[in-house]
Amino acid sequence: MKKLIIFSLAIVLIFSLSVSCKKKPQEVPPPPPQVQEQPPVEKVEAPVVQEPQLTEEEIFLQKSLDQINREKPLAMIFFDYDKSLVRDDAKPVLETNARWLSRFRTIKILIEGHCDERGTEEYNLALGERRAKSTMDYLLSLGISPDRMRIISYGKSQPVDPGHSEAAWQMNRRAQFLIIEK
Repeated sequence: MKKLIIFSLAIVLIFSLSVSCKKKPQEVPPPPPQVQEQPPVEKVEAPVVQEPQLTEEEIFLQKSLDQINREKPLAMIFFDYDKSLVRDDAKPVLETNARWLSRFRTIKILIEGHCDERGTEEYNLALGERRAKSTMDYLLSLGISPDRMRIISYGKSQPVDPGHSEAAWQMNRRAQFLIIEK
């Protein structure tokens, strides 16, 4: 019986020790350090590589002579009946043409002299040449080099208006420009 008491006491002692002894709490890892908020980073986009912008002259030089002449960058001028002097209303037109020619310094032009249907073929060819020459002389006075210009007379052979009225004849008495080299 003594053994039984000792055995019982041992069990009670073990039980009481196990109950009274607290288990060590399981160590919890410390919380992660607080991350300070970074200010938002601005997205810097890589620069877009653009094709180099063509200059007006580069665009112009890519066109064919036919395209350029269809655009009619040089305006025609008109003359009075049986006259070859540059009229006052034609001078601003020629000044605008000279500015354009100054921008494109490699351009060469043909100045065509035209007449209305009245008069002989020979007379109109001579008059058309005088009209083209006076037009060229005015452009020379504005600084356009003579080696950039040629003249020709078509007389009455190429009317703009085939009519037989004063209005038609006025349209046919002209100097017009053809770009022949760029």
